[in-house]
Amino acid sequence: ASESERRAALDPWLHIYNHHRAHTALKGQPPASRVPNLTGQNS
Repeated sequence: ASESERRAALDPWLHIYNHHRAHTALKGQPPASRVPNLTGQNS
């Protein structure tokens, strides 16, 4: 209902959308599965 609530909800929503939600265009995979070295662990 407020800007501060919207900001607080955005990061968790983006994480779910990009890491857990299956996308039909990606054959059921989340968008994060398409990004190599997303966590920065491989240099």
